[in-house]
Amino acid sequence: MTATAERRPFARRTRPLSSPWARGAAAVAAGALPALAFPALPLWWLAYAALVPWLLLARSAGTARRAALDGWLGGAGFMIAMHHWLWSSLHVFIVPLALLLGMLWAPWGWLVRRLLGGDPGPGQTSAALVLVPCGWLMAELARSWQYLGGPWGLLGASQWQFTPALRLMSLGGVWLVSLLVVAVNTAVAILIAVPPSRKPACAALAMVAVAAAAVRLWAPVPERTGTVRVAVVQPGVIVGPQARFDREERLTRRLTGQGVDLVVWGESSVGFDLTKRPDIARRIAGLSREVGADLLVNVDARRGDGRGISKTSVLIGPDGPVGAAYDKMRLVPFGEYVPFRSVLGWATSVGKAAGVDRRRGDHQVVMNTGTLRLGPLVCFESAFPDMSRHLADAGAQLLVTQSSTSTFQDTWAPAQHASLAALRSAESWRPMVHATLTGITAVYDAQGHPVGSRLGTSRSTAALFEVPLADGRSPYDRYGDWAWHLAVIVLLAGAGYEAVARSRRAQQPG
Repeated sequence: MTATAERRPFARRTRPLSSPWARGAAAVAAGALPALAFPALPLWWLAYAALVPWLLLARSAGTARRAALDGWLGGAGFMIAMHHWLWSSLHVFIVPLALLLGMLWAPWGWLVRRLLGGDPGPGQTSAALVLVPCGWLMAELARSWQYLGGPWGLLGASQWQFTPALRLMSLGGVWLVSLLVVAVNTAVAILIAVPPSRKPACAALAMVAVAAAAVRLWAPVPERTGTVRVAVVQPGVIVGPQARFDREERLTRRLTGQGVDLVVWGESSVGFDLTKRPDIARRIAGLSREVGADLLVNVDARRGDGRGISKTSVLIGPDGPVGAAYDKMRLVPFGEYVPFRSVLGWATSVGKAAGVDRRRGDHQVVMNTGTLRLGPLVCFESAFPDMSRHLADAGAQLLVTQSSTSTFQDTWAPAQHASLAALRSAESWRPMVHATLTGITAVYDAQGHPVGSRLGTSRSTAALFEVPLADGRSPYDRYGDWAWHLAVIVLLAGAGYEAVARSRRAQQPG
């Protein structure tokens, strides 16, 4: 046997990813790994290294096309892992959706190989420490468009329990935290795979640590201005709108005499159009008189005016509705409407996609109880940073999300959803109440810290929270999405540099 023949079995054993199928499976698994850092498991710290296997895989790709494919498949794996609880609604349809959204990470995979592939020098790795996080943010930004599913599962959102990260969100939103988390992952990948360039990686890690410490010590904080007593009614999973309403009515009566300032019911808490059922409207107004506080309810019913079904937040006082109602603006794709129904309507036959499209609202509303200005959001809308910022700018003292996760009670969805309120509070310097019909009810102060104890998915009760109010505008509220604007500028500058460098190389003799 020749020496070459003797070496071949060893070569196959040391290159397990030489098969395109094996490499593709590794990319999907590597992309799915960061999902473990989100609230269903107490592993938020994993986010600072969870991207490293994916980075190393894309870096080792033999061609730019293969690196882009690694980015694509990794993105699909990330999407499936983050949204696996949708399987009961979408079934196999979740796979093509994940592949569609995963394409957004193909350019990121190419960028990783371009900057970290081969034997990059210190200058190139320094560029990678800046450009790779910016490239990741572009993928997050693109998929955050409401018609592509919205900003659910942004990498920075995994840090909702980490106080320095919450302070950073008050400066640059969740986008700034995503940038820094990816920068840390990139530095760790360089330390592992590019030993000659460890100095820039160590310098980057030190800068991130110093920045986080400085922000925690010296970043501005909101000024507390008092407290408000908010009660949340969480009936749990009850079949039928009448039985659900009766249960909510009984729970609300328990709050009589407790000095409540506001009572919040969850999403779809009223399954009747109040104009067609004045008896229900009178019963809610009667509850307001008994408890001594306005009730914020959410109507999910076909409108009496023939304009279809909408999810509408209504503030009801002792004399009936108070001020303007709010119609949910950003609907859940497939859950509340089917995009391009004429083409994709078949999705209703293979899962629990919406049989009828909900009607979409066109503007946000700040409601006033007379002593408190509140800004309502409905369910999925708590994922959008711009909506809470707009309510804070419009004068809301308290943000309220009305939610229901009855279909996903035993999945990761309730914990993920409840954590989003912490992000919006930290970004806008406004306390937030995440009130659920079913799911996890949670309340956060103006810095994103929990207030009181959460109500788990098994609870059916009325709970009272002493919510501290705050004043002032956060830097993120003042300056907006500067973090991703800066990322776009940096990427354009990098692309310009690359174009000039290629032009000069093309002009060199030989």
